[in-house]
Amino acid sequence: MTITYLLFCSLALGQGPGRDSLLAEGARLAAMEPGAALVRFEAILAADSSDLVANWRAATALNDLAEPLGDRASQTRHDSLLAGAERYGRRAVRLAPENARALFVLGLVLGNRALDAGLKERVRLAGEIRELALRAIAADSLLDAAHHLLGRWNYEVMRLSGLQRFIARNLLGGAVLREASWPKAETELLRAVALDSTRIYHRLDLARVYLARRNPAAAEAQLRAITSLPSRFAADTIYRRQAAELLETVGGKR
Repeated sequence: MTITYLLFCSLALGQGPGRDSLLAEGARLAAMEPGAALVRFEAILAADSSDLVANWRAATALNDLAEPLGDRASQTRHDSLLAGAERYGRRAVRLAPENARALFVLGLVLGNRALDAGLKERVRLAGEIRELALRAIAADSLLDAAHHLLGRWNYEVMRLSGLQRFIARNLLGGAVLREASWPKAETELLRAVALDSTRIYHRLDLARVYLARRNPAAAEAQLRAITSLPSRFAADTIYRRQAAELLETVGGKR
């Protein structure tokens, strides 16, 4: 028997931890132990699939579990986790179409899917990701992660080659890509950093934008700031390593 099944039975029989207890414990574990958190959220969903918070939190946990699986050997597992995350994320948005956290999480998952997709699929997802980010910001302008999502959207579009952008805009129905720009990428990521200055991921992506805009001094400042930040999330180990490698590259160029 799985832990999820046992927790579901306890929940259904009115024994053991209840929904609120499971949710609180899952939320406590979510940042550093997404696998353990997922067990709690899925136990709640096994008893009530319409639980909004459990849905978006389960989507987040699955996304976080997929994050470190970047090698080719783990691709199937990575794609499976993101597919599960998308199912939960879409259900959360159906349950609460104006909930900022649900909108952001679905956008995050689709963004991570797009990173490994071909150009046609990336264009198909691009409009939805941008719309989700904008709706999340409209629902809660103080949600730092939503600003990051929109900034990252601009960054990823602007990273496409001129030819790729031409094909996407004119042949693949990607007119929305015309809305992307480097200044928008920088503005949104600066906003994310201002709202949560100790989030490593915000500063790492802002540094990437600065480098793309040929501002190595500003990039270096963000990367050096990361060295003194605490690790708050499981993926911070990856981001910290990426920041260190980037800092070494920036230092070598300067």
